[in-house]
Amino acid sequence: MTPFPFSAIVGQDEMKLALILTAIDPGIGGVLVFGDRGTGKSTAVRALAALLPPIEAVEGCPVNSARPEDCPDWASVTDKRMTTRPTPIIDLPLGVTEDRVTGALDIERALTRGEKAFQPGLLARANRGYLYIDEVNLLEDHIVDLLLDVAQSGENLVEREGLSIRHPARFVLVGSGNPEEGELRPQLLDRFGLSVEVSSPKDIETRIEVIKRRDAWERDHEGFMAEWQRQDAALREAILRARVALPLVRASNVALHDCASLCLALGSDGLRGELTLLRAARALAAHEGADEVSRGHLRRVAPSALRHRLRRDPLDEAGSTARVARHLTEVLP
Repeated sequence: MTPFPFSAIVGQDEMKLALILTAIDPGIGGVLVFGDRGTGKSTAVRALAALLPPIEAVEGCPVNSARPEDCPDWASVTDKRMTTRPTPIIDLPLGVTEDRVTGALDIERALTRGEKAFQPGLLARANRGYLYIDEVNLLEDHIVDLLLDVAQSGENLVEREGLSIRHPARFVLVGSGNPEEGELRPQLLDRFGLSVEVSSPKDIETRIEVIKRRDAWERDHEGFMAEWQRQDAALREAILRARVALPLVRASNVALHDCASLCLALGSDGLRGELTLLRAARALAAHEGADEVSRGHLRRVAPSALRHRLRRDPLDEAGSTARVARHLTEVLP
């Protein structure tokens, strides 16, 4: 059964906007979605796969290279024709082995032909796409360390069994989890550009609409998909237009001052907060057809860009979202 349409997801506007912004500008750095079970986290990520525009890649290239000259030598790609393929969204399951993530020696070829050959892993398949980790806060530490290294460098390096292999591994990291099951390591938390908190709808009308759409998707799947795929197609076209417009969106000195002032007031660590806030606001401006980043754009993306970058304040019992909202009122009225 095809994934639930992205446009048909009821509510969860902040989560949907965060995913759209990373589709416009993957450099924002990924999305962390934390919330209770059954709030549509996995549904939204899987729906994103059908929404994203396809990519152009060399046919048969295991790392989705955009140009024939980018294909790694170890892949032995002889057919350099270009083809289109869906933007990859690769699941990284809990309990996965390091070899499965990074790639390893192709045992079958080693045994049958006596050749040392590389068998690509999940990072190769995720290049130029998305890497999705459900229950990311339960991921084993050694896999977290591996992902941190690759996310920092944009390259996967494998050296074992006499092999020395490199290949590009640039992907948007999307993680979801339930905060009741454990916290995320600060190092990995900082690698996510945007952080979103989702919860179950509190009003009965919204809950009824969720039930109606899910029921229609299961009972009349073809009719439901035909209705909503038109809206997904329109959103896909909007993402493509925003990608073209993105380099032309200006950010004035006033906008830069607003970014720095807000992050300084919040006490966020480092400068990644300002940079992510600006990139997300610029992507939002491109999505809305604006030619310049406004204070309104900054205000809309500030909670997602900054809530996970705040130091804990034992004297402030308010949550991080409330702290961002309070400082937005004070710094960016």
